[in-house]
Amino acid sequence: MTQPAILLKNVTKKYGQFAAVRNLSLEVAGGEIFGFVGPNGAGKTTTIRMITGLAYPSEGSIQIQGHEYLKEDLKIKQIMGYIPDRPYLYEKLTGREYLEFIYGVYNLNGQRPVDVDEYLKLFDLKDWSDELVESYSHGMKQRLAFAGALLHNPDVLVVDEPMVGLDPRGIRLIKDLFRELASRNVAVFLSTHNLELAEQVCHRIGIIYEGQLLACDDINGLRRQASLLESRLEDIFLRLTTEEIK
Repeated sequence: MTQPAILLKNVTKKYGQFAAVRNLSLEVAGGEIFGFVGPNGAGKTTTIRMITGLAYPSEGSIQIQGHEYLKEDLKIKQIMGYIPDRPYLYEKLTGREYLEFIYGVYNLNGQRPVDVDEYLKLFDLKDWSDELVESYSHGMKQRLAFAGALLHNPDVLVVDEPMVGLDPRGIRLIKDLFRELASRNVAVFLSTHNLELAEQVCHRIGIIYEGQLLACDDINGLRRQASLLESRLEDIFLRLTTEEIK
């Protein structure tokens, strides 16, 4: 049996007496685009911080391709790409210099030749490659963050709100990119408030509410659970979270 790319077992994260995430278990396979949705304060960001090693669970365990945090943190970082909702970029570098810096951080020299210009071209940044990042629009910075996160050819990609600030062309580019990565057996963990995006590109979707996973299935399975056959994800989401409130 193939091991999951991302595996959470009974994960709880507490801040004092407050449990931001409670007894969360889920897995994401290689080649799967997994959507993670929920209202503000539901626990999405806390979960992402734990998956990416920026925070550790109070209880439970997390594995990335069979590797565990606190034991193999560096190995996990070598196989994971992460794009936060507000990526930090070194704005006094040019786009090319930034990618060359990331190339050096991952110590790729001599391991795998990387043509930085290919990534600049892929994300429609070639004409701006020698301009300072501080002069980039928000959408251009977002595309540069994607380029940097993919430069080391990760097996797992974690993305928080990928479409913020992107124009329709940029949105189409990222959608196609997710599908291309999945076809190469990369696991994509996608946290978003954009339910239409999740419905369009994700193989399965997990709905989190008040730190707990309410549902996790493909769109048809979620429709059955919500008793809303042929409905859109927005209606399913509102039905399930409203029922929890009641």
